[in-house]
Amino acid sequence: MAEQKQDGQNLREIPMSFLTLVILTGLIGGIFWSGIAYLAYILNLTEIHPNVILDPWMIGAWKKGWLGTVLSILMIGVVSIGVSLIYYATLRRFPSIFVGMGYGIALFMLVFFVLNPIFPGIGPVKDLARNTIITSLCFYILYGIFIGYSISFEESEIKYKEKRESKAPN
Repeated sequence: MAEQKQDGQNLREIPMSFLTLVILTGLIGGIFWSGIAYLAYILNLTEIHPNVILDPWMIGAWKKGWLGTVLSILMIGVVSIGVSLIYYATLRRFPSIFVGMGYGIALFMLVFFVLNPIFPGIGPVKDLARNTIITSLCFYILYGIFIGYSISFEESEIKYKEKRESKAPN
């Protein structure tokens, strides 16, 4: 966004709030990575279709079609906002790629072991094919890195700008 002063010549950018950036990061990350996971499903790299998120709450055959897939990907994006807000609240001060990897692994464990009974489309881990487990774990790790590094990088940038501005002569 740009704001125009009265003389019409000076334009300055109004920065996006950090919280807005976190929300957008979560939404875009959820949509992007679930879209890539759907592509992996199409290529038979995983048995898990994104519409497993609809299984506990929606009924009807429509959720197996294109509308269910699109709605599922968007719904994962919305859930991902909450995931990014949790990262923001707890881990944003750690600017390491390994923290994001750990966060992705923790999310994988949460979904596949703790929340597994809620999602009937994801069978018990012991019954899943090796390709499905490895592909899903890799996607969760990449998703965790995406969320974690994006948020931690912005946190570092904000701190750097504040430090630079506090040292600048008035």
